[in-house]
Amino acid sequence: MDFSPSERTSELRSRLSAFMDEHVYPNERAFAIEISTGDRWQPSRLIESLKAEARSAGLWNLFLPAVSGLSNLEYAPLAEMMGRVTWASEVFNCSAPDTGNMEVLHLYGTPEQKERWLKPLLDGEIRSCFSMTEPDVASSDATNIESSIVRDGDEYILNGRKWWSTGAGDARCRLAIFMGKTDASAAKHLQQSMILVPMDADGVKVERQVDVFGYDDAPNGHSEISFTDVRVPKENLLLGEGRGFEIAQGRLGPGRVHHCMRLIGIAERSLELMCKRAKERVAFGRTVAEQGVIRQWIAEARLAIDQARLLVLKAAWMMDTAGNKAARREIAMIKAAVPQMALTVIDRAIQVHGGAGVSPDFPLAQFWIYARTLRIADGPDEVHLESIAKMELKK
Repeated sequence: MDFSPSERTSELRSRLSAFMDEHVYPNERAFAIEISTGDRWQPSRLIESLKAEARSAGLWNLFLPAVSGLSNLEYAPLAEMMGRVTWASEVFNCSAPDTGNMEVLHLYGTPEQKERWLKPLLDGEIRSCFSMTEPDVASSDATNIESSIVRDGDEYILNGRKWWSTGAGDARCRLAIFMGKTDASAAKHLQQSMILVPMDADGVKVERQVDVFGYDDAPNGHSEISFTDVRVPKENLLLGEGRGFEIAQGRLGPGRVHHCMRLIGIAERSLELMCKRAKERVAFGRTVAEQGVIRQWIAEARLAIDQARLLVLKAAWMMDTAGNKAARREIAMIKAAVPQMALTVIDRAIQVHGGAGVSPDFPLAQFWIYARTLRIADGPDEVHLESIAKMELKK
């Protein structure tokens, strides 16, 4: 396995690093102030202005191999760099859930679907959400999904209630990818289908924004949406009836690598903040950095971050060389390991900061929430650990 960066990756890393230093880090506080005033659900003027700069700099849609020419392994360190600021990936049109939805449309969409939805998403003109999880069933088991997709002539009728549809609170959200059952009598992994639903279709209603540990994550949000007798053309179906589970697996593989690499970036930044704070603060006659337990935390963080990064790079390399299916175990491993690692590093960084660590003056509290949420999102730890164990037992 050769994880050394290609010449193109090295060049992009250099440009991305310079862009982050010049435009992103200096504006962290400005973004927080902007979002705390005015209409929180309108697009951020700051991010929109930075998007134009990023696109001009050629730092746009880097996540999609067909557009950027980057492999998963080549994109991984760029995702890590973007992860160091929670909203930075949106600046480069590389933020979830749009990235996963664009991958779905690229891989499975018809030419007409790509023209109507993929093109404006790639151009950053609209945003989208992914409506799979339901409040009434354990949606970590996709076969539990109860929403229905029923054929009626040249249309499908949709009914169901979804939540955690991230991005639906954004005023620019125009599209939902909806997962529901088309045939409850089919084999359990062939019952579900996915269909494209315009957010302005009759019967689509955003019921509320669901907070995460008290954060509403404006202007994107995490919505609960009701779909009541929603009619969409049969041409909006993705790939075919009964292919929803297949699409979900294709969508989540690369997305999990992206999430994990962003978490590596968060952990790295948390370690940097911990070291800086430890050298600046004095307690009981010595700097905090001179306290034995703090030195141990710093050393253990370095070990854990580097181990996790190598595991993610291996997963990305396997996806590139052997395919997503062959890398299933490694993808499950990183999804279980990396959020746990990041939580430990962030938690200790918060402890070193004391009261400041849980305040909005530092990004650590939001980092912790993001990492904790990812122990549930895209499949909970327990599901991934079960998959890993089964694969080990089959050897």
